[in-house]
Amino acid sequence: MRKPDLSFWQIWNMSFGFFGIQIGFALQGANVSRIFQSLGASVDSLPILWIAGPVTGLLVQPLVGHFSDRTWTWLGRRRPYFLAGAVLTVAALIVMPLAPYLWVAALSLWVLDASINISMEPFRAVVGDLLPARQRTAGFALQSVFIGAGALLASMAPWVLSNVFGVSNTAPPGVVPDAVRLSFFIGAAALFAAIGWTVLTTREYSPEQMAAFDGEEGAGGAVQAADILAWPPARYARAGLVFAAAGVLVNALVYGLDADKQFYVLGGALVFLGIAFFVNSHLVRAGRTANFFSAILADLVAMPKMMRRLAVVQFFSWAGFFVMWIYTTPAVTAHAFGAADPASDAYNAGANWVGVMFAVYNGVAAVYGLFLPRLARLFGRRLLHALNLAAGGLGLASVAVLTGPWLLLLSMVGVGMAWASVLSLPYALLIDALPPKKLGVYMGIFNFFITLPQIMVSGTMGPVARAFLGNDPVKVMVLGGSFLVLAALAVAWVRPPGRAGMTETPGHGGGTQGGQIG
Repeated sequence: MRKPDLSFWQIWNMSFGFFGIQIGFALQGANVSRIFQSLGASVDSLPILWIAGPVTGLLVQPLVGHFSDRTWTWLGRRRPYFLAGAVLTVAALIVMPLAPYLWVAALSLWVLDASINISMEPFRAVVGDLLPARQRTAGFALQSVFIGAGALLASMAPWVLSNVFGVSNTAPPGVVPDAVRLSFFIGAAALFAAIGWTVLTTREYSPEQMAAFDGEEGAGGAVQAADILAWPPARYARAGLVFAAAGVLVNALVYGLDADKQFYVLGGALVFLGIAFFVNSHLVRAGRTANFFSAILADLVAMPKMMRRLAVVQFFSWAGFFVMWIYTTPAVTAHAFGAADPASDAYNAGANWVGVMFAVYNGVAAVYGLFLPRLARLFGRRLLHALNLAAGGLGLASVAVLTGPWLLLLSMVGVGMAWASVLSLPYALLIDALPPKKLGVYMGIFNFFITLPQIMVSGTMGPVARAFLGNDPVKVMVLGGSFLVLAALAVAWVRPPGRAGMTETPGHGGGTQGGQIG
């Protein structure tokens, strides 16, 4: 039994919640460094303060995916998580700009990221749940349109409130400006309204209907529930020892060489992973695998080859974007506005301009996302993704030479093309290779390769910038651009079954048929 095509407005309704989710992410991306610096954080401490995002994503998304795959309530399968995440996110958005101390703002960021992740992961999985394979590229592309639109409005909010409505853009040391605070409050209301719209207007298929549809999803059947024993106990134990030993070695080198303490983050992550594998070896040996912990690790080691290769692309893509989110504010305020004091008018004008720059790249992403389904049919999804990533890398690197505020907007055009692509094409490539009953958990595991590079950047970029880049945020932005170029090159390694090279047969770009989106 084949899934029916959904209408444009049905896909619109199921995707509209991403408009709200991205309002939350954009307010965070454009303003959190500013909030931290307003509360006394130094530039080189920003990466470690930002570590909340990737760590919460690493922990929350696989758990939400695992449990949402197994959920069915009167509200549906994924929608309970949409709603719960929205409520928690609204609370965090209200508290964060009111933080009186740096540690309160940092704690609020942890809550904000965890809450957004609770809503976001099921939005990815619901595309696979509700759309037939031929409409999935269009589904993810429409999500990228809403992501771009939401982020554009949220990124512009402090600038508009300050320059159009006269809301104060400066504040005494240790206080967040009113323009930023009001932006967060308005964003909280918009986020809840958008996600609420999707919850009220979208209907999910019942478990019985999903079971009847499973025959359509042929390629993803390679990973079955029997793969819970994908590795024997000894192999889990060996992997655990290797990861734990590597983590201990990293931490010992940090201690012995008196290296930057932020490197302990990497060592600690490796030790944690090693312990997880070692514990699971005992659970598998004892036959106690009927738990979420063993199930997630078994799914992790049984990843389809397509997913493993896309993971490399995702790793470098998100490393580049995370560098941009952390360092654009200090780069632009220092080099384009000549300001380093967070309490100064020049610094706050520069910080507001970063919001405008982020609005531009998100606006480009929103418009460009409308054309991705047709371009994917024309060029093939992989070649198109590689070209978009390369454009983003050149855009980030151009910050070093385009130092005027208005010229910096040109840098954001390529970034916007890459952003639209990263939010849609990897998922469209991946989802056809996944088992339908495990879409949630595999979308969560795929998020590992978004969060791990962010942990790497958070734990190492501060010391790397001090040791090799003169602590110059512009040079760090160029390094971020090189990460996106590496991601573009890695796309050549991603080859769907039965295909070769960087192009796909015309008509296999994942667009829609029958007058639907695209």
